Amino acid sequence: MTKAVAIIGSGNIATDLMLKIKRLSGELYVAAMAGIDPDSDGLARARRMGVATTHKGVEGLADLPGFADVTVVFDATSAGAHRANYEVVRAHGAAIVDMTPAAIGPYVVPAVNIDAHTDADNVNMVTCGGQATVPIVSAISEVTAVDYGEIVASIASRSAGPGTRANIDEFTETTSRAIEQVGGAAHGKAVIVLNPADPPVVMRNTVFCLVREADEEAIRASVERRVEEVRAYVPGYRLKQDVQFDPVRHDHVPALGGPFTGTRVSVFLEVNGAGHYLPEFAGNLDIMTSAALRTGELMAARRSEGSHA
Repeated sequence: MTKAVAIIGSGNIATDLMLKIKRLSGELYVAAMAGIDPDSDGLARARRMGVATTHKGVEGLADLPGFADVTVVFDATSAGAHRANYEVVRAHGAAIVDMTPAAIGPYVVPAVNIDAHTDADNVNMVTCGGQATVPIVSAISEVTAVDYGEIVASIASRSAGPGTRANIDEFTETTSRAIEQVGGAAHGKAVIVLNPADPPVVMRNTVFCLVREADEEAIRASVERRVEEVRAYVPGYRLKQDVQFDPVRHDHVPALGGPFTGTRVSVFLEVNGAGHYLPEFAGNLDIMTSAALRTGELMAARRSEGSHA
């Protein structure tokens, strides 16, 4: 039996997520969508799909038919609005999947740690860069200790909206913390690059990890397995080339506070979007909606099990 979910927000991310749920999920259906712009394309599309809508934001959500059946709500608004949204959703008894930088709940990357957080009432989807790269850092740290993990996420300028541009600092801080807390690196750093190329380029990510002991075969196999796990819910996710290993010796690594001798593991990734609503080059947005969908499916299933326990 499919489970009812709701979406707060009616912009590009919210609309792409709604279409993904409609086309790809056999477990969820969108019962309600709340926005603040009555003329938004997202609300118009939702109405054409038979979804109950309101332009009165989260406050209007509870009055919509079908909202009483909702167990999971996706928040695709902003970090500033998320806390108020969370309070309303929590009072209703539903869980919330936070797609903003607010990070009230634990970081979740489905291929890595969703099993630990299916009972949470608020989970955070980190960032697009985090969803793309934290699985790789985690795959390497499962084989050997990662002293330092650094990621560079390069996205098309045209796929970076006002929210992304206004939250660059939050992107780097949140992703850096997730590299450590979810990825398992002792120290993490994140960099985002907005590429102005025309035609726009797809999302590309580079992961650098410093390790003191490198079993190359085991690391390569772990990374390749993790890539396939992510591809299960993000089909456009792939390795750009083979995993690279380079011996390194540094007299001083600032993040480590001293010298380092070991191996630099380099992983190069590419993410193409599915083109459901967003352009195919916007893999950075597609990976967020895809990861949120997977997370919502697992959380809704868990809450459904709990209600019948």
